[in-house]
Formats: sequence, C-alpha cells, structure tokens
Amino acid sequence: MHVDNTDLAAVIIDKRITKVILQLVDGRTLSPDQRKKIYATLRDISGYTGYTPEETKEVMKYVHIMSTGSDYFSLSDCSMSVAREFINTLTDFCLKYGVLTSERLSDRTDDISTYLYQCMKHKKCAICGKTGEIHHWDAIGMGHDRRHYDDTENRKICLCRMHHTIAHQKGVKDFQRDYHVYGIVWTEKETGGE
Repeated sequence: MHVDNTDLAAVIIDKRITKVILQLVDGRTLSPDQRKKIYATLRDISGYTGYTPEETKEVMKYVHIMSTGSDYFSLSDCSMSVAREFINTLTDFCLKYGVLTSERLSDRTDDISTYLYQCMKHKKCAICGKTGEIHHWDAIGMGHDRRHYDDTENRKICLCRMHHTIAHQKGVKDFQRDYHVYGIVWTEKETGGE
C-alpha cells in the first residue's frame, strides 16, 4: 500500500488492516561501490558453482528473496538498503559453503556487524575465512575458572588459529586498527543449530 499525505490511522481502520510492514524509502539507489562488491562476489560464487555469472545472479536473488521475504529487485535501480541486504546474503552464502573469494569478505561488506555475526555462526575466521574458533575480545582475565565463567556479555570474534595468535600478540586495539574488525556479543544459542 502506498499512502501519500493521508491520515494513515484512518486508512488502516477503513481497510481493516491487521498487519503492517513499514519500509522507509529514502530514494537512494545502490552505490557504484555496492555494485562493484555485488558483482565481484557473484563472479566468485559463479566460479565455485559452475553457473554462468548471469545464472548465479538470478539464483542468488531468489536465495535472498527466500531468506529475507523481500520482493524481486533489479540490480540496476534497487535501493541502497536492498543492496546492503543482498551483499549480506552473498557473504553468508560464501561463508556457509566455503566459497573462496578474490579479496577478503570483510572488505566487501557494507555491514561489518552482520559479517562478524555470520563468521561466528559459520565458525569462519573474520580475517581469512578459514575454519575458526572463538577468540574472547574482552579478556576473561586471570583468576577466573573458564569452566564456570559466564561470558555471555563478553565480546568475541571468530578467528583461525593463526589470526587468533596474532590477536593475542598485537592486542585488541592494534588488531582492530590493522584488520578493521572487532568483537561482538555472541552466545552459542545464536547458531540456530548450524
């Protein structure tokens, strides 16, 4: 429903609407940088799956639609928000299926927090994409029994063994500066069984 300069409450009551989805449209379409990130990732997925780049684009659009419930969209004029969500879908696919990309996925994302969440969910290193393990961004500290310490409010990040070691050597400030990532609050329950 599109409503311009109308008493929205009256329209909702008049049409007996019971559910409302709010979408804010600011008129901005995807940026050249988003377009570049999308097509680079689609090429990488195409190489992994064996589909042509055009087939890959259509398949991944439907993967996105099924996972988000969004409407069909065109990459020629979609909004910046749709492009950002589509990049998240592409990134999640790459992490889930181990698609090797020509550059770090952290450099392709528009949404670093979602990317870090996806890395934790799929147990992939936020730097290189290899199989990872949890690194406590907020140190547990000496004197705490790790078997009984509740770390649910501590920030964490998923790192491979090599980057985990580097994080300990550099410390969180230098690691964040060098790699442009940070810890997020995460609990194992958030994996959804994956």
